[in-house]
Amino acid sequence: MQLAQHNNQVTDSKAENNSLTSSEPFSMDKQKAKLLIVEDEVLFARAVMRRLQKAGYECEHAENLQDAKRIAKQFSPDIVLLDMRLPDGNGLDLLADFVAKNAFVVVMTAHGEISDAVNAMKLGAVDYLKKPIDLEELLLSIQKAENAAVQSNSLDYSRQRNAHASTTEGAELLGNSHAMQSVKAQIQRIAQLVATDTVPPTVLIGGETGTGKDVAARLLHLSCQNNGKANNKPFVHVDCASLPAELIESELFGHEKGAFTGALNTRPGLIEAAEDGTLFLDEIGELPLVLQAKLLNVLERRVVRRIGSTKERPVLARFIAATNRDLHEMSLAGKFRQDLYYRLNVMSIHMPPLREREDDAVLLAKHFATQTSRRYGLGIPTFSSDAIKMVQQYSWPGNVRELKHQVSRAMLLCSEGHLTDTDLALPLYQSVGQQSSIGTFAAGVSNRYLENSPNNGTQTALDAAEKAILLQALTEARSNVSEAARKLGVTRMTMRYRMDKHNISH
Repeated sequence: MQLAQHNNQVTDSKAENNSLTSSEPFSMDKQKAKLLIVEDEVLFARAVMRRLQKAGYECEHAENLQDAKRIAKQFSPDIVLLDMRLPDGNGLDLLADFVAKNAFVVVMTAHGEISDAVNAMKLGAVDYLKKPIDLEELLLSIQKAENAAVQSNSLDYSRQRNAHASTTEGAELLGNSHAMQSVKAQIQRIAQLVATDTVPPTVLIGGETGTGKDVAARLLHLSCQNNGKANNKPFVHVDCASLPAELIESELFGHEKGAFTGALNTRPGLIEAAEDGTLFLDEIGELPLVLQAKLLNVLERRVVRRIGSTKERPVLARFIAATNRDLHEMSLAGKFRQDLYYRLNVMSIHMPPLREREDDAVLLAKHFATQTSRRYGLGIPTFSSDAIKMVQQYSWPGNVRELKHQVSRAMLLCSEGHLTDTDLALPLYQSVGQQSSIGTFAAGVSNRYLENSPNNGTQTALDAAEKAILLQALTEARSNVSEAARKLGVTRMTMRYRMDKHNISH
């Protein structure tokens, strides 16, 4: 290439400056991309590099493939302007390496080298320019490559964030208790069955509010993917309790344009949106009776028909339902369709309340404290012995959800990441058994012992009252320690500890 050609390619300085400053490429947060110019014509390369630097780009220049490899290793360019004809080989020899390192390549070709440009595009180049190169065209090409880089980084971030949410925060059942090990084993068994069945069985997840039914559903969805079924397919969460009754039919089943007032466009429902992934119907007990028949038809026939449509569309999704209510009792009372209950309850998972999960409460408390600490940069959290004891002895009527919120709040308020019982601010006993006679009995016993005790005997009176309460709970539970613990709202381990303390045997 002759110097005269360079004079044609790179116009006068003023025109170049105007062109470069008036056509500022797109950038994220005003940070320009890093460019590597691989070009053996030194005058041309330096002229382009000077102008690009004035526009705010960080640039490096390599005259051959060997230099390009060396500089790229240290410089890590975002965009590469790559000449095809170089002293030590063809630019195509290096193009794949740049693409593999997530750099965006713009190739520069002379006349008669269009076949090289085509091959370059096949190898992953985002654009090509024919020499002699017009400066404005070069800037547009750089802008195109920079936009591609920003979009790619954004997509990569979104994928990583969603993957993290799905596999850790969104679908992580923590716990070493026998109850939780049983739940995990059930999920794996069901996932294995689903992977061998063309029509996935429905699964009903039961349990109290806050036990993690939604987490179990997401874990089941991901476990099915790991077994080769519905890989990378959607997980659609439908909260039947929060959707207004007048909208839930349209949300679930979809509608055609003009099907009702306000239906300005055709809209697929959430059942269709689940495709061949998972549709999770949370709080299914709140679904209106009139829609239960339509849902039953979908489950039985595996087709769905939008409101206002005569066309039936196949349903491939897996259905998981969850409830904190007794659907069997509701069906007997006419509040839930019996046939739908039996259709949903093909396979069932029961999520145990936290009070029945032995030492899982402490494990979860430490996990949530660490999670909160990392989110807000608070350092490594620690628990005082009194805080640990409080976590163990509290009944957690709101289950894991309550534990998470209480620990997160305490972590934000505590001093230097050290949680104490004062930070947690929980009562020692929160008795679910107050529905029985235990609560009344406890109050009566406590008052009786306190009234008949001298001031210096208060602790003795409280110990005697506690022993009487334990004995009453064991009597009502017919010496079943687990049942007595449930009535008092404490863990079985706490119940055992209190019984040993007072020399109570059964």
